[in-house]
Amino acid sequence: MKVKVRDVVDAMDMVGDEMSAYLNKRTGELITLTTEELSAAEEEEDLDDYPEWQRESIVKAGEIMGSQDWIELPSKYDIHEYAIMEEFCRSVADAELSDRLLNTIRGSGAFGRFRGALEALDMRQEWYDFRAGEFEKIACAWLQENEIAYTALSSEQ
Repeated sequence: MKVKVRDVVDAMDMVGDEMSAYLNKRTGELITLTTEELSAAEEEEDLDDYPEWQRESIVKAGEIMGSQDWIELPSKYDIHEYAIMEEFCRSVADAELSDRLLNTIRGSGAFGRFRGALEALDMRQEWYDFRAGEFEKIACAWLQENEIAYTALSSEQ
């Protein structure tokens, strides 16, 4: 069984304060769950209290918590989105532009200012490509660390 790096990256992209992603080391299955679903499974709450569409996820969350086969993908704290933004700013060849971008990520509101600067400078695609590459590196390192076989993006179909 080989896991597709693209699938891991896509799952990592959904991770946040209210969402976690898990991989089954045996089967390669990936799933994302909300904190509400994980909490409901942990508290063993009555499934009838939840809408039909959410019950399957709560059951799956219970399975994940009770199994050694499932491991959590890197969380937002492992990914360090701010550090990726900073690295992108430093990677810009034009020193003046690099400094300008670095200044947008200082202080509160950094993410919004950064997005605005990328829009104004027509650099969104460069950022998305850079970010995707960094997420791929994080995913590959995580898969290697957990001894999970994977196919690299360049060889995925």
